[in-house]
Amino acid sequence: MNHSPRTRTVVSCTLLVIALGAGGTACSGGGNPLADKPYDATDQLSFNGVTGDGKKADPDKPLEVTAEDDNRITDVTATDAAGRYVTGELSADGTRWHSTSPLAANAHYTVRVSTEDGDGAPGRKVLTFDTSNPTTKKRLGVKFGPDSGDYGVGQPVTAVLDQPVKDEAQRAIVERALRVDSVPAVQGAWHWVDDKELHYRPKDYWPAHAAVQVHSNLDGIKVGDRLWGTKSKPLRLTIGDSIVAVTDASAHSMTVYKNGEDIKDLPVTTGKPGFETRNGVKVVLGKQSFVRMRSATVGIAEGSSDSYDLPVYYATRLTWSGEYVHAAPWSVGSQGYANVSHGCTGMSTGNAEWFFNTVHEGDVVKVINSNGDTMEPFGNGFGDWNLTWKNWRTGSALVGGTPDGPSPDDAARLRPTAV
Repeated sequence: MNHSPRTRTVVSCTLLVIALGAGGTACSGGGNPLADKPYDATDQLSFNGVTGDGKKADPDKPLEVTAEDDNRITDVTATDAAGRYVTGELSADGTRWHSTSPLAANAHYTVRVSTEDGDGAPGRKVLTFDTSNPTTKKRLGVKFGPDSGDYGVGQPVTAVLDQPVKDEAQRAIVERALRVDSVPAVQGAWHWVDDKELHYRPKDYWPAHAAVQVHSNLDGIKVGDRLWGTKSKPLRLTIGDSIVAVTDASAHSMTVYKNGEDIKDLPVTTGKPGFETRNGVKVVLGKQSFVRMRSATVGIAEGSSDSYDLPVYYATRLTWSGEYVHAAPWSVGSQGYANVSHGCTGMSTGNAEWFFNTVHEGDVVKVINSNGDTMEPFGNGFGDWNLTWKNWRTGSALVGGTPDGPSPDDAARLRPTAV
């Protein structure tokens, strides 16, 4: 190919990363040769594992693009038919790009490569290829929770895997494929509870009236040597008004806020000595208009001075171990003055009915100034908010140990800097 002589743009490149949405380069220097119409760069590039003869590429192998002679690669964007991008790294001299995230099995890919020849003239090559089916049958699926529907501002998103994932690199592959998008957008992160369960929460509570969509891009993605992702059902949540109830155990009162405004103050009683109510943030798990509460279910021996067997109305559940906000007509004389319960928050029947009708699953109840322990983050309901944002991020395979800031997808773009 003949190109008119021109001064080559001088660009200093360190490690360059292709990420989601990467599609252009920012270059500066003497002139702008990249503004010219690109020529066909087919003869300047080679692709490993892609023969062009109709054979399918092996998804077990990384995609590699190499520039030949005195040419250099300036940009690579690889996507499959589902719109999933392949991340990658470009060598400092621009001669080689290779994928750093797995290719999907049984997928159709389009690869767009931009180049520059020795005179600075821009080239372009678009390649399509298909990948073959995975060689193993072991699949990794994910079930999102809660069920699609309306929730409060404190509701975390859960993801339960049907296979354990222990390796940190494999966890990163899984986590990168689990997408949570909201309108308005918020900063959030996944946290690995154990080898099979992750929780997602924003840095702060969800904005009131936010729309949240959750889906998995794991289908066809290689997670490990004998483990491939499969399809999963997406999830949609609609966030309602911001309802936050703050219970001051020492003042024996609860204040309920709606969208930041104090709408009701309620006299209450909380856990007495030996049965102190847990401090911290809890999330409403559900509501039952009637519950039979028996002390034997929480380890209190029948016939002891603390045993009980009571019909309870307007019960709003906060923990799986049995902490509720509920009607307690037997303790009205102590409500607002003393803590006499076995750990629940008790109030008059009228106030309990109002609270029951006001709050919804996912709303927040925060207890302060109790002599009890702090609500555990996991295993007894949703205590996720009792971890600081810094500690929450440490549970992520993607952002753990990194400075707080933009997500890797936003930060990792191919942007050479001119000198």
